[in-house]
Amino acid sequence: MSELAGSGAPTLVPALAEAPAAVPKRIVLAWGLWDWGSASFNAVVTTFVFTVYLTTAEGFGGETVVSAQLGWALAGAGLLIALLAPVTGQRSDSSGRRKFWLGVNTYIVVAITAALFFVQPEQNYLWLGLLLVAAGNVFFEFAGVNYNAMLAQISTPKTLGRVSGFGWGMGYIGGIVLLLVVYFGFISPDVGLFGVTGDDGMDVRVSMLIAAAWFGIFALPVLFAVPEYKGVGARREKVGFFASYGRLAGDIRHLWRDSRTTVYFLFASAVFRDGLAGVFTFGGVLAAGSFGFSPGEVIIFAIAANVVAGISTITVGLLDDKVGPKPVIIVALIGIVIAGLAVFFLHDGGQTVFWIFGLALCLFVGPAQSASRSYLARVIPAGREGEVFGLYATTGRAVSFLAPTAFAICVTIGGAQYWGILGIIIVVLIGLALLIPVGRRLKH
Repeated sequence: MSELAGSGAPTLVPALAEAPAAVPKRIVLAWGLWDWGSASFNAVVTTFVFTVYLTTAEGFGGETVVSAQLGWALAGAGLLIALLAPVTGQRSDSSGRRKFWLGVNTYIVVAITAALFFVQPEQNYLWLGLLLVAAGNVFFEFAGVNYNAMLAQISTPKTLGRVSGFGWGMGYIGGIVLLLVVYFGFISPDVGLFGVTGDDGMDVRVSMLIAAAWFGIFALPVLFAVPEYKGVGARREKVGFFASYGRLAGDIRHLWRDSRTTVYFLFASAVFRDGLAGVFTFGGVLAAGSFGFSPGEVIIFAIAANVVAGISTITVGLLDDKVGPKPVIIVALIGIVIAGLAVFFLHDGGQTVFWIFGLALCLFVGPAQSASRSYLARVIPAGREGEVFGLYATTGRAVSFLAPTAFAICVTIGGAQYWGILGIIIVVLIGLALLIPVGRRLKH
């Protein structure tokens, strides 16, 4: 079906029908380097360094209070993402400025990351730190929508899986390389590089400048190497911002009517992706609380876990192209369930059990995430990549309470922290059950 003149109705041509016959390796590398660089925000800002600084530095007002305020700030950011991501993605498609908005959103995140340098460990600066982290999350998700939408541009139907896996794996490994730099260069030693110490939080604050520079530098290649999007989506009639919501509602109706597989997958993937996120969110907590890891051992395990996830994701991306993304996701989710149950039932084995089966969990998490992205890229109607990946972000945010809630309920019922593992496994199983009936096996 072709696009209806003047109606703005979406085309039903698959996005991969617009994919090039061949893509130079330099363009794929340039695209993957954005993932490598963007991991600075995930690994250094939101996971291991800056948020830990906010919640543990005494000057900010106490771990419990600040943790709650951080939670509320991130919840507000999540709400904005859920409301705005599909429309901003749609508008970048229809304006034919997908790469432009990737650049704008990326360098807003870079600027926000650099601004974290000014957050001193004093209560008066807490609001600034919370605001910057929340805003960074919003614009990072917007950038991610544009970045994911490029997947069909920089891959062919035969290479989509390996390209997606390459980018996701680069993100894991790049984040760990940067984490090693800032941890052993500034945070761990009493006197770090350039004479930086922990006085006034300077070790963490300088690390934010390093993280900003890292992202800013590695985001450049994709902006120079990948051409701007000029496909069918860029030829849709332009509408105003608020009118975009009306178009979005109409597009969702068309999507439900004509590409129902995409809608079903959005819901199924939202559930199992939240379970995957729970593996990393609670992995360090379980390592320390249930298996006796010291803080240093947790960081060492985190580094090993991300290396394993990165290598497996890059490798399994090749399998994605041979058998299709859905079998890869299903096998990965089953592997997560088996490894998670092993951690639960063999927890008395201590750290050895966690090292073996915890790393096994990480072996499957990355491939499931990457194949999820490649699956969606294969079923999105042409010209709708930004919009649908915006919905991908929205549905993920809409159910982001599942894994934390299931974790807390199981801990309460079982009376011990390791029972939370079952909560994560339950969410993964529900996602798997929702995924199995989705669509037919995709051609690849």
